[in-house]
Amino acid sequence: MVNAVFIDIGIIIIIATTTAFFARMFKQPLIPAYILAGLLIGPVLHLLLSVGSVSNFLHISPGFSLVSNQELIKTLSEIGIAFLLFMVGLEIDLKKLRDVEKVSILGGSVQVIVTFAIAFAVAHLMLFSRLESVYLGFIVALSSTMVVVKILSDKKELETLHARIILGILLIQDIVAVFSLVTLSTIKDFSLVHLLSYGLAGLVIFLIAAFLSKVTFPRLFRYAADQPELFFLLSISVCFLFSLVFVGIKFSIAIGAFVAGISLGSLPYNLEIIGRVRSLRDFFATLFFVSLGMQLQIPHLGSVLLPLIVFALLILILKPLVLMPIIGLIGYKKRTSFLTSVSIAQVSEFSLILVTQGMLLGQISSKLFTITIFLAIITITISSYFMKYEYRIYTWLSRDLSIFERLNTHEEKLEYVPKKEKHEVVLIGYDRTGYSIFHKLMRMKSKFLVVDYNPEIIKKLIRQKIPCIYGDAGNIELLEKLDFSSIRFIISTIPEEATSMLIIKKAKRINPKTTIFVTAYRVDEALGLYDAGADYVILPHFLGGHHASVLLEEASKDITKLLRRKMHHIRELNHRKLLGHEHPRHNHHK
Repeated sequence: MVNAVFIDIGIIIIIATTTAFFARMFKQPLIPAYILAGLLIGPVLHLLLSVGSVSNFLHISPGFSLVSNQELIKTLSEIGIAFLLFMVGLEIDLKKLRDVEKVSILGGSVQVIVTFAIAFAVAHLMLFSRLESVYLGFIVALSSTMVVVKILSDKKELETLHARIILGILLIQDIVAVFSLVTLSTIKDFSLVHLLSYGLAGLVIFLIAAFLSKVTFPRLFRYAADQPELFFLLSISVCFLFSLVFVGIKFSIAIGAFVAGISLGSLPYNLEIIGRVRSLRDFFATLFFVSLGMQLQIPHLGSVLLPLIVFALLILILKPLVLMPIIGLIGYKKRTSFLTSVSIAQVSEFSLILVTQGMLLGQISSKLFTITIFLAIITITISSYFMKYEYRIYTWLSRDLSIFERLNTHEEKLEYVPKKEKHEVVLIGYDRTGYSIFHKLMRMKSKFLVVDYNPEIIKKLIRQKIPCIYGDAGNIELLEKLDFSSIRFIISTIPEEATSMLIIKKAKRINPKTTIFVTAYRVDEALGLYDAGADYVILPHFLGGHHASVLLEEASKDITKLLRRKMHHIRELNHRKLLGHEHPRHNHHK
């Protein structure tokens, strides 16, 4: 038995690694590669062996399976969901979502309600039962926190404006998912009292988690911090503890793991916990995505083709189109609206838990289960490509997306540009990286203008009477507002090659003497920007090493200089912490 389990896991990991290598070779996302591995192990192999000539040639019976214990693999994949959501909780700092709480709550709520209603109506028209239509409504309405956070994390974009909005919206969706799991599991003996008792139990546990996060966990983790094994075990124990408690009140282990992650997310040790748990998460997550492909039943394809196409289009097109105007109405630019909306175009892991529960309760048919598995594979795969190439797609659609900006009637108020004042410096991107440059310009008493596409930042600058414009530097219309003829310096902290190229091209054509600083994260991009005419390319990770070497040289001559710098740095870090500038290395659009 032990050998069989080891062999099964070994086969899965080896084939997943092989497909991942090919994906990496062709610069493709990894999640579709893992799903492909599952398809090869399960349905593709079974389909090939069903052909008599193939099975005879290979001397393998048609019923042969590479993985003998598929139920165990499914169980391990559920653990993968739990660990992924544990990591999601760890990476969500609720304090950082405060500046996007309005768009998160409003956008998330309206998107779920509208998409649920449309999906329910479409399912009912396609002759699904009322209860199955409810399931399909939730399947379409909910998006995958697990997939989106993994892709954002891989792209190092978790701290960007659109990522914070996405996380807030996904948090609203996760709350709805919990509600749907509880409601549908108790629908036969449903009562308001029953629902309220479940909600109250969940709320009590959440409050206990908040208390432990403030009082108990900091002490425990401080004690275990110098023992790596104990620290790791304590982190995992918290995950299992909350999962067991939530299972005890008939919630899923995934919800418990998610709450456990949130309870540890505000600790000063959260990055260390993430670092230690990440490998475990990646291992189980691989099993989850492979098992997703293995569960597909190709023989049922003909009977589910029409609903599959219809609901895939609702998920891939309807959901982004519902969310985009809401974000535009609240006051965000079309770029933020697009990047946020395109990221939610997939089925949620909670939908998979939901339909599994529905099958066990006898509420849904195997046909709907097959549709959900297909939808998960198709939408997760396609949305992975959406998010990989979202900036290129945005560039192609930029003109057509302008309608979402025109929905906002308050845009003209989001700027403060005194008419008589000529600006010598333009700072593009205020937050985090640009924050230090901003304060240096203030101390130098420079005449500067700030450009940023976070409306909350612009509102704050307007209150402080700091010259500023709300907009996207990648938009040619915004650049045309700037008087490049009088600008001596342009400093862009946005590490997007296309945006930087546009700034260089536009500014240098009008004023060749303008000195332009742009930002990049890859060496090839930096060299390309220098070729395009950039005067200096900021590479934050290289600058950190250079700065450390300067400090080392100073310390070797006079240690007191380093001590003074240390005290100043501590004060600066405490101030940055209050501002929410926790992880500037993850920021890509500030």
